Amino acid sequence: MSWPQPPPILEKLGQSIVKDAKGVFSGYEVMYGELTFTAPADRIVEALRYLRDGENTKFSILIDVCGADYPERTQRFDVVYHLLSMTKNLRCRVKIQTDEDKPVASVTSVYPAADWYERETFDMYGVFFDGHPDLRRILTDYGFHGHPLRKDFPMTGYVEVRYDDELKRVVYEPVKSVEWRNWDFLSPWEGAEPGYAPLIPGDERAFPAAKEPGK
Repeated sequence: MSWPQPPPILEKLGQSIVKDAKGVFSGYEVMYGELTFTAPADRIVEALRYLRDGENTKFSILIDVCGADYPERTQRFDVVYHLLSMTKNLRCRVKIQTDEDKPVASVTSVYPAADWYERETFDMYGVFFDGHPDLRRILTDYGFHGHPLRKDFPMTGYVEVRYDDELKRVVYEPVKSVEWRNWDFLSPWEGAEPGYAPLIPGDERAFPAAKEPGK
């Protein structure tokens, strides 16, 4: 199924914004019916202020700030800002790139709603936001090690949590072994008598001699 052609207004809007902003944006594209701008990381505050205040834009609402990880790149992270214009009934996004060490300017001065969004991006990816009023983790626990949405973050994590019956409290311990996690369920019907239900893939291991009813 082919994607429907995007409205011509998106192409015109992208061209006019890149032209009128005079270097604030490095480019744009319209893909899958959505308008996306790219901008230099050091001009993101200027870029979002332009989109918020411009007469032809009025993107007054920040919907989300999120990240994407591309470990093979020198600047491995995309930071993506999703905007909505209620007056124009349009949406767009702005992408910038950064690495693990170079901070990105906080946009809370333009969109106060960016406060928690930037904290989440910091928590999940480790992107630093310079000038953020309270940059700390928001979803993971205190003392959490690593950033869960990075591509190189292990599926098991680094720390496991358990309740210690002797200490009568929750304790944190480094993950020592994950062998116990490699469960091999024979089948959801394990323990049922053969012929109780139609066989599904995996049943032959629990009931080697079992056959599907009627066969």
